[in-house]
Parts: sequence; structure tokens; C-alpha cells
Amino acid sequence: MIRTLYVTIVMTWVGLLLLPFQVAGILLDNRLQRIVPILFHRTACAVIGVRITQVGERTRETPVLLLSNHVSWLDIIVLGAVAPVVFVAKSEVANWPVFGWLAKLQRTIFVERERRHKTGDAARAMGDRLLGGDVVVLFPEGTSSDGIRILPFRSALIGAVHHTIGDQTHHDRVTVQPVSIAYVGYGGVPVGRALRDKVAWYGETELMPHLKGVFSSGAVDVTVSWGEAASYGMTANRKQIARDAEAAVRRMTARALRSPAAQPSGTEEATAPAVPAFDQT
Repeated sequence: MIRTLYVTIVMTWVGLLLLPFQVAGILLDNRLQRIVPILFHRTACAVIGVRITQVGERTRETPVLLLSNHVSWLDIIVLGAVAPVVFVAKSEVANWPVFGWLAKLQRTIFVERERRHKTGDAARAMGDRLLGGDVVVLFPEGTSSDGIRILPFRSALIGAVHHTIGDQTHHDRVTVQPVSIAYVGYGGVPVGRALRDKVAWYGETELMPHLKGVFSSGAVDVTVSWGEAASYGMTANRKQIARDAEAAVRRMTARALRSPAAQPSGTEEATAPAVPAFDQT
């Protein structure tokens, strides 16, 4: 209880401190809107006790679309701590207390998934963000999982790739990079099936009890694996892009869960920032 209260107070204080800078960045459309979220998420990781190990490297090519598996609300904090990204989320999130407000400040792209005819609008919004220099994260599974299984990747919103290419003249290709998130430790103990629900937020699990559990754990270890980036042109098939990314994420996730303590050389810890604080790419 004490630790949960501590995390809540510190993150509230940090959020209020950074709020004016993020609002200014959005209104002025300058680099602050990408810098401030990184600072917030890195602070959140430090306070909660999220320890990130990175395998591979994020591409610096632009425009770039990241396709990641989805395990928990923690995914937002983890990816937000290692890269200047914007997320794609279901429209319901915008109305959540506190979290909807934070998502809007993160400049999240909201999608009305229940309305098929809105998919094109969302894809165009993603394309516009990509053209504007943002790194867009899409969770193509469409929902979160238990962190062991990888659900089939949906391809509809990957049409944003085509929109990005078709509506401009200085790019004829866009880069897509698969990303794997694997939670390998909880409270200093390796995450097996018995502890899976402690970190994975999915199904009918209620948010607030899950938040309290993570806040009180003291340590969450996660491996972020960057797959091989691929460049696609107008002839690319979005379904093939989805299949290729899904296969890559499956491999990386299985490897991280199988050998969490035996990562390849070149691994970086979250305590040594993965990107410079003012990197906008």
C-alpha cells in the first residue's frame, strides 16, 4: 500500500510538472511534444521499477511504422521510454479517467474499431503522423494477450503505409519494423505461467487492481527486441507485411521468454537511455 501511494504521488507530481511543457510543445508544434513524453515514461519506469533490456536496435529510417505485440498497459510506458513514439489506440481509451487525458497529451491516434468505415480515416491519420516525422506504434493484434501467445496481426491499418507513400512526393517507400515486448521478471522472480497475470493485462482483468499490483511489486523486468526493419513501396501487400511482422515478433518473443538471462551482446539497459533525450526520429 505504501509503495503504491508513493508511485502515485510521484507520478502525479511529475505529470503536473511536465504538463505545461507538453501543452506548449503541442500548441507550437515543436520538438517538446516528442521530448516530454520520453522524460515522463522514463521517470515512470524508474519509479515503478521497470527494468528494460533492449535487444537489437531501433531503425533511424523515416518514415517508420512500428508493429508490436500487446501485453499490458505497461507496454505504453516501456516503448515510450525507449523511443519518441505516438500510439494507435481504440477510441474508448480517450474517455477513460486520467488515462484518456494522458493518451491525448501523448498525441495518441484513436481508432473506432467497431465502425469498419472509419478504418480508412484512422489509416490516413497514421499516414499524416508518419509524414510529419512521428514514429507510429501500432498493436496489430487489436487487443492485449497473456504475453506468451501472439495473436494474429490484423492488416487493415497497415494501409497507412500506402497512404503515406501515395500522398507525398519526397518519399517513395516507408520503413516497417517489428517489435517484441516480453515480460520476463516480476518482483525479482522469473515470470512463469503462475505470474503471467501479474504483468499481462488482458481479458476481463480490471485495470485498477492490476495497476496496484504492478506498483507494489518493486520490479518488473522486460525485454524489448527490435526486429529487422524492411522498406516497402506502393506495390507492397499489407497482408504480407502483417504476416512477416507477426512471424518476426513470434520468434523474438519466444527467444526472450526462453532465455531471459542470456541476451546477445550489445544489449542495453534502460538505465542507459536507448536514445538521446532530444532525438526526434
